[in-house]
Amino acid sequence: MSSSQQLSSLPSTGYGHQTVTRPREKAGSGIGLYSRYAVAGGICCSFTHAVLTPIDVVKTRIQLNPQWYRQGILSSLRQVTVQEGAAALTTGFGPTVIGYFLQGACKFGGYEFFKKLTVDAIGQDAASRNRNAVYLTSSATAEFFGDVLLCPFEAVRIRLVSQPTFARGLVDGLRKMALQEGVSGLYSGLGPILLKQIPYTMATFVVYEKAIELAYQSLDRSKLSTAAHTGINLGSGLVAGVAAAIVSQPADTMLSQINKTQAQSGEGAIRRLFNIASALGIRGSYAGIRARLVMVSGMTAGQFAIYRDIKRMLGVAPGTVDTNT
Repeated sequence: MSSSQQLSSLPSTGYGHQTVTRPREKAGSGIGLYSRYAVAGGICCSFTHAVLTPIDVVKTRIQLNPQWYRQGILSSLRQVTVQEGAAALTTGFGPTVIGYFLQGACKFGGYEFFKKLTVDAIGQDAASRNRNAVYLTSSATAEFFGDVLLCPFEAVRIRLVSQPTFARGLVDGLRKMALQEGVSGLYSGLGPILLKQIPYTMATFVVYEKAIELAYQSLDRSKLSTAAHTGINLGSGLVAGVAAAIVSQPADTMLSQINKTQAQSGEGAIRRLFNIASALGIRGSYAGIRARLVMVSGMTAGQFAIYRDIKRMLGVAPGTVDTNT
């Protein structure tokens, strides 16, 4: 059995567990195929994060100053707008667009690539029996590489949100942080990013795969309309987003705190993380959870929907690698 056939019964991001019998006429293979996954993933992540920039600004403000922004999402949005103008809600737009394009390309493209490598390494039967482990290891590995690319852009985004006068935008912010703090400053948040994003991505893919599987177990796929398929896809994305937000929230709060200001003289990364965690406590680590639940659930649903449509446009059609019709 070829690797492309082996992949057919381990779906590409949540499209059921049916066996694919149609040939791969459009999808291609190798670098060409996985570059399409990467482009689709980069676009969907960049777009959804960009659209939700105002919510992300408010979420970050709540995490950094919970005593000041304590009236909920809508009140905090109004508070920022009244005090700083509507433009403040787009702070960090540049780092968000570029950083999450790179992260999304690794996240989705890498997930498909590492899933294939796993199937090739252990065989189709073993992969099918241990599909959850395949999903978890593939998503975690892909996310690691995505986070390495994302980290400097997220550091600049948070600095711009916490200190609006720090720089004029992405390029100026990267330059100033690199000059003032060096590469270590740009990567000071890598630990929290890994602690946030890897469990987030693992929960996202596994919960999404399971939600899709459960939804189609009781439905006749052949009789469902396109709207019904879209509804199942979005609903599964919402559920996955809620689970992912809850799992990754403490690390997300720590990430906001660690990039808020420059480290103190002589304060190592481990000590700094320990001090932040001790100061936050359990309650503090979940500051901004309501804003993040809204943001992440909507974003995750949108990502999977956009990802599927972009793959269609790029020629990675259902019935080749994917099994959704």
